[in-house]
Amino acid sequence: MRRVLVTGGNRGIGAAICLCLKKLGYDVIGSYHANHEQVAAFSKEHDIPFYGFDVANPSETEKKLQEILKNHGAIDCLVHNAGITRDGFFHKMTLERWQEVLHTNLFSCFQVTHPLLQGMRERNFGRLVYVTSVNAVKGQIGQTNYCAAKAGLIGFVKSLALENANKNITVNAIAPGYTGTDMVSAMDESVLAKIIETIPAKRLAKPEEIADSVAFLLSDKASYITGTTLHINGGMY
Repeated sequence: MRRVLVTGGNRGIGAAICLCLKKLGYDVIGSYHANHEQVAAFSKEHDIPFYGFDVANPSETEKKLQEILKNHGAIDCLVHNAGITRDGFFHKMTLERWQEVLHTNLFSCFQVTHPLLQGMRERNFGRLVYVTSVNAVKGQIGQTNYCAAKAGLIGFVKSLALENANKNITVNAIAPGYTGTDMVSAMDESVLAKIIETIPAKRLAKPEEIADSVAFLLSDKASYITGTTLHINGGMY
């Protein structure tokens, strides 16, 4: 049984990934940063252990990852899904909002990956998937911080894949389009309708469709795929 850590695994796409992998027989561990009551209920209902920490905080992340390794053993697969938005036009954006998104969405790759990678190299196996976004490749008004961070993920994935391909470690990204999560569904109906009009498929992605793509990249069927970004956006880009 392969063990997988899913960051930001308590809601939306992350929750769908956890449930999909659990159903497929993975030993799933989730991380979260807020919504303690929701996480406790989700964890109990689906028998998935969760650890609370801020992926943007290096010392906190290191401490919790060591705790996870001690409590559960080696991590075979990582799905780094945790991320935030702090939208606003760049000329009005504060340095704090810029840094907050970069630290959580991009710098966290070091914090989350580095403590796990050496073990994967020693065992000659690993599967790493990072969740970027359609906006990383097409751009989006009011999201210079988010798009910069998520585009950085794609470069990170390409380079890390090259460094570890000879160790039977694959490193890939998925770039979801707009997905029917609680956050997106809570948008103003007129705004959401305009977004859907820009999607050739004329609908939002289902979280389960994103999760299935992650499951494929973690599977042995994708063992020769590394350094790539899988675009899941209904033809939007």
